[in-house]
Amino acid sequence: MANQDSIKKTLTVALLLCIVCSVVVSSAAVLLRPIQQANKDLDRKKNILLAAGLYNEELSIEEQFGTIKTHLIDLSSGKFINSEDPASFDQRKAAKDPERSRSLDRSEDVAKISRRENQALVYIVEGDDGLDKVIIPVHGYGLWSTLYGFVALESDLNTIAGLGFYDHGETPGLGGEVDNPRWKALWPGKRVYNGNQVAIGLIKGKADPNASYEVDGLSGATLTSRGVTNLLTFWLGKNGFQPFLNNLKAGDA
Repeated sequence: MANQDSIKKTLTVALLLCIVCSVVVSSAAVLLRPIQQANKDLDRKKNILLAAGLYNEELSIEEQFGTIKTHLIDLSSGKFINSEDPASFDQRKAAKDPERSRSLDRSEDVAKISRRENQALVYIVEGDDGLDKVIIPVHGYGLWSTLYGFVALESDLNTIAGLGFYDHGETPGLGGEVDNPRWKALWPGKRVYNGNQVAIGLIKGKADPNASYEVDGLSGATLTSRGVTNLLTFWLGKNGFQPFLNNLKAGDA
């Protein structure tokens, strides 16, 4: 009988301990969620600033981001959407929702993303003379992972101001060189469109520094290099942001 009482007490203590631990973990998750979301938002803003060449580590991210306006657009029409709050829009979730995205057929899906969201966020920098830069989110599959990043365009909407990836799982030292500052420094000044076609892309080996549409490929990372070219081709093309950029250039967005 004593042994049974001992077993019951042990089980009771273990059960109570599990309940207490569950409550503590759940409470911590709930309490920390706003902090985690705030940090995630700050990281996104920092990466947008970095892509646009606007980040200054001596100033607060919020202060710097105050010069950037966030807009929601319809990708098919290329028009601004003013009926929804961009701050509440989650583009990744939208891409996975059949009601807020569309399936891509194989001929369209050069970026290997399967589905494209119907709406997307864009970030606009205004200067004293009007439009200064436009930053757009891009993503596509490399070798091991989907790369998520931003590409910034100058006011002519054809010259690249910068490119940066903030989330990927490519191999360090190979495809992971998309994070290398020296490689990222090759992008500013490159051109996107040759006529109406997306011409920018990575080549195997070293690109001619004077070439408008070519960037050095990533050494030993052919598939990641191809993935970067493909995701830019998609998102800067007719199924991505090209309708919006054309409207913006014509003053009809």
